[in-house]
Amino acid sequence: MSTAASTMSTPGGPPAGDAPDRGSGAVVRGLSVVVGRRGSARRAVDGLHLQLGVGVHGLLGPNGAGKTTLMRVLATVVPPTEGDVVLLGHDVRVASQRRALRRRLGYLPQSFGYYPRFTVREFVEYFAWLKEVPSARAPLAVDRAIERVGLSDRAGSRMKSLSGGMLRRAGLAQALVNDPDLLLLDEPTAGLDPEQRLDLRALLREAGVHATVLVCTHLVEDVASACTRVAVVDAGRLVATGTPAALADVGRQEEDGDHEGASPIERGYTALLRAHRVAGPGAPVLALGGGAR
Repeated sequence: MSTAASTMSTPGGPPAGDAPDRGSGAVVRGLSVVVGRRGSARRAVDGLHLQLGVGVHGLLGPNGAGKTTLMRVLATVVPPTEGDVVLLGHDVRVASQRRALRRRLGYLPQSFGYYPRFTVREFVEYFAWLKEVPSARAPLAVDRAIERVGLSDRAGSRMKSLSGGMLRRAGLAQALVNDPDLLLLDEPTAGLDPEQRLDLRALLREAGVHATVLVCTHLVEDVASACTRVAVVDAGRLVATGTPAALADVGRQEEDGDHEGASPIERGYTALLRAHRVAGPGAPVLALGGGAR
């Protein structure tokens, strides 16, 4: 990925100086999502408000915080139970608008299906077709997406022959093939070695120049290295938003003997979660660097 990450471009897109309108990112108001069957139903997301513009945004939270459910709503996989979700100017509740949105959306879930006998190129070609990439542009777009994730030398390999890290990169290629205006990545660095993680961070920073990118991760260092903004969630609710630097500042103010050796941003993250849980469900959302809101 290293070579491609530093030379990202839009395959077959408009010439320089005539960039497309990237829309208004994501606006989430009062989102609640109930999951599970009757008798065991629970609110995985509970009254969440969030606004994302162009740039790379990190989504942090413990297991069960509602991160993946939120990502699935933004990817138009799961419908909202309550609230409004407008992505790139499209209301996700309106079927005709969802189709238009999906052409401009890239999504890498935690796990994804594939035909084992597909080659990497066939796998990415299939998603280019699903996303209605124009046929004249598709071959170049497919090759470019594969190049960007460092799999050009494995483009003819069958998916079933790939290692876990290579499968993850093939999944990232399908998310990139339509040059999305909204890119949603759920645990994108899972299975990647340290060098590949560094390359992915560089790719994310490049993508975030013109697109809205949301990265859901457990790895706080990925947020510190690649993201311009961060949102912390817990129990389906938004805890805090701000910059990674502001989150690290919170950690520098903490005297935490239980997490000796942790980085400032890791200490800040755990401190916010503790404070939120002590305050209870009615706690205000913290605007890091700017108090509560």
